[in-house]
Amino acid sequence: MASPAAGGVVIVGSGLIGRSWALLFASGGFKVKLYDIEQQQITNALEIIRKELKSLEQSGSLKGSLSAEQQLALISGCVNLAEAVEGAMHIQECAPENLELKKKIFAQLDRLVDDRVVLSSSSSCLLPSKLFAGLAHVKQCIVAHPVNPPYYVPLVELVPHPETAAATMDRTYALMRKIGQTPVRVLKEVDGFVLNRLQYAVIGEAWRLVEEGIVSPNDLDLVMSDGLGMRYAFIGPLETMHLNAEGIVSYCDRYSDGMKRVLKTFGPVPEFSGATAEKVNQDMCMKVPDDPEHLAARRQWRDDCLKSLAKLKQKAQPQ
Repeated sequence: MASPAAGGVVIVGSGLIGRSWALLFASGGFKVKLYDIEQQQITNALEIIRKELKSLEQSGSLKGSLSAEQQLALISGCVNLAEAVEGAMHIQECAPENLELKKKIFAQLDRLVDDRVVLSSSSSCLLPSKLFAGLAHVKQCIVAHPVNPPYYVPLVELVPHPETAAATMDRTYALMRKIGQTPVRVLKEVDGFVLNRLQYAVIGEAWRLVEEGIVSPNDLDLVMSDGLGMRYAFIGPLETMHLNAEGIVSYCDRYSDGMKRVLKTFGPVPEFSGATAEKVNQDMCMKVPDDPEHLAARRQWRDDCLKSLAKLKQKAQPQ
């Protein structure tokens, strides 16, 4: 297979995630073709990208060694899929999270590409075995799931189809590193991948604690944002265990009985509806009203916080 530096990148879908990938690949110096079915969607996307690059440059948050103008010059639009994929070394699909739609796109790509290009999906939960079923180029297929917003949250989950070639995983891993992301290798597919399985475990217990009247929704969020989350922004749960005793073995010797006792008290999967949903919604809306304006402002605040955290994490890297 060709090295990751050869050829360009194609983004299929010009929505939020597609635009984010375009920014990231351009920051790494790659030529990017942004494909969508309508010219107007591409025109709109390119204008949003132009404004975003300018804003990032002004705030000192622009990634890579190129200027905003130079990065913008690397990104072009295309409404013809066959033209878009010509000469590409990596194709990143960013269509809505709909299995049949994504399968249709990959079937089209499968007919157009050679045996050198990597076919990658941004899917957050669709299993590669379903997504890439029956494709001739299945060995070149992989899921590269980013975390929103990808420009400030670097994690990318790489999830292979059972027939994905090792070289496809290696190339995609190297490419993600080159554009400043943090890839993790999911060694075999599992429903929800790794990030959402962890996220849903936390959400499930959070919901049960509110449902059982143990804590209010706002205080529950504080336990994460001003407690666990502060540690987890820098080290994961396993390293936390390692540091909270004299290593993992010591932690398990000391705390495993207590952990097992508490874990046995966890209730069934919640319905996420009814009175608890109303209560959580009421508390969340008092904090952030659910109209588009307030939600957009809070998301912007969140992204600004993540931008600052990303800078801090860069400075805090161990020597």
